[in-house]
Amino acid sequence: MENSRPQVRPTAEGWTQKLGPDGRPSLQFASPKRGKPPVHLADLTVEQRRERMTELGLPAFRAAQLSTHYFTHYTADPAQMTDLPAAGREELVAGMLPPLLTEVRRLATDKGDTIKFLWKLHDGALVESVLMRYPGRITLCVSSQAGCGMNCPFCATGQAGLTRNMSTAEIVDQVVRANRAIAEGELGAPEHDNERVTNIVFMGMGEPLANYARVMDAVRTMVAPQPDGLGMSARHITVSTVGLVPAIQKLANEKIPVTFALSLHAPDDELRDELIPVNSRWKVDEALDAARAYFEATGRRVSIEYALIKDMNDHAWRADLLAAKLNERGRGWVHVNPIPLNPTPGSIWTSSEPAVMREFVRRLEEAGIPTTLRDTRGKEIDGACGQLAAADA
Repeated sequence: MENSRPQVRPTAEGWTQKLGPDGRPSLQFASPKRGKPPVHLADLTVEQRRERMTELGLPAFRAAQLSTHYFTHYTADPAQMTDLPAAGREELVAGMLPPLLTEVRRLATDKGDTIKFLWKLHDGALVESVLMRYPGRITLCVSSQAGCGMNCPFCATGQAGLTRNMSTAEIVDQVVRANRAIAEGELGAPEHDNERVTNIVFMGMGEPLANYARVMDAVRTMVAPQPDGLGMSARHITVSTVGLVPAIQKLANEKIPVTFALSLHAPDDELRDELIPVNSRWKVDEALDAARAYFEATGRRVSIEYALIKDMNDHAWRADLLAAKLNERGRGWVHVNPIPLNPTPGSIWTSSEPAVMREFVRRLEEAGIPTTLRDTRGKEIDGACGQLAAADA
């Protein structure tokens, strides 16, 4: 059966992939120049926040009060900030906590355990984040860019190319707004008091490592103790990439023990060149070497993300090749997450058959690779990032 299964080639459906002069899919690393969002408290270091208060002729400790409201109570409403002097309070809050994300739309699953937000940024760009409740944890999938320049043919976000990088505060504000929604009971009945987002995955719109400086500043703010930041665990923050090797090497030197995820999706260069165009720049082996080096530098086990796409990348020999490449680099350093692709009726981009998925996982496990078939969330609410924004654009 295995040998008789077809090999489907990746191709963009319903849109035209931008090609460079060499005929290959074009890659866009530099963010287009657009008007910058207003500077926000979350863009500033703790020291810069204090300096800003002094510049405004206010005591430096007002910065900590503002930070407490924003990072601990998840509010930017001056009416709730009664510890600030009434005179000038609204102006201060408007200047330090300007609105960054305007909610355009939200969709929730019937069970209420998943909410997808569509946000409009100050310049009209659209981004998405997805809030998901699981037993014992609440995960938020955040965007790091408006659009994406990596031009992967299966990705809704990549269709329009890169609009711009998101600012540090625009990234952080997605978490604050999600925590506000949780506090207001919008994610269903709480499991305990003071529930909030526990896990962050940078798997929304954009290539996180192409917006490296702002993503890392956002991570530092997420892990800074409250009220300076959100007081989250770095180990519960996952930064993913399609394989920007120099940035992976940089991430390994940050000494922030985030979880690193490599979106591989194919173990052979022939298919991955077409599936993930950045593979024309850094090949499978280079990306895996960088991932292994991340493990060696941090001691943090690496995740390999692998979307299982029917008759395209789900052949048993690819599971064997993936296992061989991972085992060549040692044992105990990696974990594979095969993900059934959200099915699109009539498209070549659809999920593998259950029996094929089971065989793919079995082969990896038989080779000693820890493997977890991932739960897919949000099929009924266009859970794959970019789908809502593409519909609204």
